[in-house]
Amino acid sequence: MHTHRTDYAIGGLVGFFAGIFLIPVLINIGNQGNTILKSYPVLMLAPWVMAVAIVFGVWLGRFLGRFLPFFLQLSKFGAVGILNTSIDFGVLNLFSLITGATAGIVIGGFNIPGQILAIANSYAWNKYWVFSQNGQNRQEQDLAKFLGVTIIGLVLNSTLVVVATTYVTPPFGLSGATWLNVAKIFVTLFTLIWNFLGYKFFVFVGK
Repeated sequence: MHTHRTDYAIGGLVGFFAGIFLIPVLINIGNQGNTILKSYPVLMLAPWVMAVAIVFGVWLGRFLGRFLPFFLQLSKFGAVGILNTSIDFGVLNLFSLITGATAGIVIGGFNIPGQILAIANSYAWNKYWVFSQNGQNRQEQDLAKFLGVTIIGLVLNSTLVVVATTYVTPPFGLSGATWLNVAKIFVTLFTLIWNFLGYKFFVFVGK
């Protein structure tokens, strides 16, 4: 059982690393005209702002958890989800920065490495922090089910990103890089719901 101080410390660490992975996203969008996003102060503050935001989120979940315990677990899942999303977005935008690509089948390929890193990160944090399973007797079964749920989410995520960036005209005059990230946000929200329900009721059952 994690104490509140441990939860806050973990939340701060998760938020800090989430901010680091957001840096390529800010630079990529900033290159399209919004130079404030890629300014030195914004880039340097990003990890610290994210750390504070995640700690607050965990605190809020713990507070609401006094009435419904579900909220504490949900807040920790959300914190891990933000880190996973930052890893996913960060790697995708890093490839986009290097190649200049913002749409097409190639984006589906660029979407995979970040997703794989996010999957490994997600399994560790969800098993040992969010759903708190420390026993080894079910590790192989949990991992197999986790991979099943997550791989389906990965396929959905990459497919929808390709469809949205290739076949949907960027609305409101958004640049290619900006639309790539906006579309990715909506796709990620969809797969986040899929993953939470799968982990909660199929992978880490009863936790």
